[in-house]
Amino acid sequence: MLIGCPKEIKPQEFRVGLTPYAVTEAIAHGHTVLIETGAGLGSGFDDASYQAAGAQIVADADTIFARADLVVKVKEPQAVERKKLREGQVLFTYLHLAPDPDQTHDLLNSGVTAIAYETVTDAQGGLPLLAPMSEVAGRLAPQVGAWTLQKANGGRGTLLGGVPGVGPGKVLVIGGGVVGTNAARIAAGMGADVTVLDRSLPRLRYLDDVFGQQFRNRHSSTGALTDLLPEADLVIGAVLVPGAAAPKLVTRAHLALMKPGAAIVDVAIDQGGCFETSHPTTHQDPIYAVDGIMHYCVANMPGAVARTATIALGNATMPFLLAIADKGWKQACADDPHLLAGLNTHASKLTYAAVGKALGLEVTNPGLALRM
Repeated sequence: MLIGCPKEIKPQEFRVGLTPYAVTEAIAHGHTVLIETGAGLGSGFDDASYQAAGAQIVADADTIFARADLVVKVKEPQAVERKKLREGQVLFTYLHLAPDPDQTHDLLNSGVTAIAYETVTDAQGGLPLLAPMSEVAGRLAPQVGAWTLQKANGGRGTLLGGVPGVGPGKVLVIGGGVVGTNAARIAAGMGADVTVLDRSLPRLRYLDDVFGQQFRNRHSSTGALTDLLPEADLVIGAVLVPGAAAPKLVTRAHLALMKPGAAIVDVAIDQGGCFETSHPTTHQDPIYAVDGIMHYCVANMPGAVARTATIALGNATMPFLLAIADKGWKQACADDPHLLAGLNTHASKLTYAAVGKALGLEVTNPGLALRM
């Protein structure tokens, strides 16, 4: 199979869809790999490292989209890229379609077969291709939140770890999944006073058993939010509904409960955000204020640590990538229902129920798509 990897063009996105290690594996399996020149520079991989792995370097993305049977990316295709997609081509990347009707309609119009990293599942009910970026984003969240809290950035001027004689900052993490757990660990390691909210009692028991006194946990409810928001210096939104738009758990009215200059980091912004006042920002211009509360809503947070994030993502995607390339996407999905769960569009049909529900679109059963 001819596999192509273009350079990411989303603002300040420094990750790359294929590492030289993935190229080496694909070449060993008998495939041809095209890499756009400079695609890996943001992650520390130059063209020579790809050539050494056996890839062909091409001058522009047009060549990739025109020739490749399988296009591998990191972020959702931008509008200019979507115009280059075609029926019979497979796109393997993060999509986050539920809050993005424009992208959804463009993918359907193109006829492309789009497999989304974030909806591929595993036997334990997890999301194996989302997990590594959730780990990265979760660990970054207290770091960028601490920066947002600095007075020069409009924040409250609170040091999360405190100092002798001055208490630590208080961090509220909404959601106890992969993002929330990693955020709580790092915030607690910085010396902050941390509370995690989650609606799942088994998950709360797990957090208590594993992390003990490192941070507190509490059952999530509107009442709990009302109690805890006035105390929080930093609130991290870490809520995920797989493949669907994130629920708006913190409304604009809630902001009036918070301390002036407190900070919000919305890690769920890729799925529309879990704060009513959130809108996507970039690494170049990451924060803004609403009613005196500082918001950090960068939609590609892991891009800030592109080398770590790229290698972590590549480790997770490689087995699925090779299965698609070795068998073709239909056989790979027929053999692996967890990969089939990643199928979002095929032949101008939407095949992921949560996206259809969010956007009011008709959905075709993904199993039927295998026979189309």
